[in-house]
Amino acid sequence: MAPGIPPVDTERLRLRCAEPRDAEALAALMSEAISARLASWPVPYTPLMAADRIAGVRMAAAALRSLPLVIERRADGAVLGWISISRAPGDDRTALITYWLGEAFQGEGYMREAAPAAIAHAFALMDVQRVRAAVQADNAPSLAVARRLGMTPLGEGRIWCPARGQEEACLWFELPRPAAQPAPPLTAAMEAQ
Repeated sequence: MAPGIPPVDTERLRLRCAEPRDAEALAALMSEAISARLASWPVPYTPLMAADRIAGVRMAAAALRSLPLVIERRADGAVLGWISISRAPGDDRTALITYWLGEAFQGEGYMREAAPAAIAHAFALMDVQRVRAAVQADNAPSLAVARRLGMTPLGEGRIWCPARGQEEACLWFELPRPAAQPAPPLTAAMEAQ
């Protein structure tokens, strides 16, 4: 089933729902340095693993439980990275955001451009009241993204990291739904598919 998630364009980027054709590019971008910062992207990361992830997140996207977005450069169609905003287990009013860029694309301001657009898209499409992020305390670039998004620090915590089979320390951040952006009616969100 193909999710009815419309793409979002920014000045340089297109954020679009992950597709099976993205498996090779996503696998090629996943390095040890990036994986070490993520909870659920292990290395080595194969195209088959990426294809399995894409199949699962597309099913979740069709039910508006997830917004799995590939970050694509509009100028040449290059896949640069990933942003996923998914409902938290056991709490349908809260979503968790994960974001990363391939090493070759870091430091160009792409995530500063992509993350606000992804958050706005999630609030427009998903009936969630808040988006949370778990960031490692020494991950300065991801901390900068959370701050730039206007996320409020919630303090220290822990998160399960299946990529390494253990719980790890993190800093939690939260962004509430803007008051000017009411939650979409469930029927309208489902009709958009």
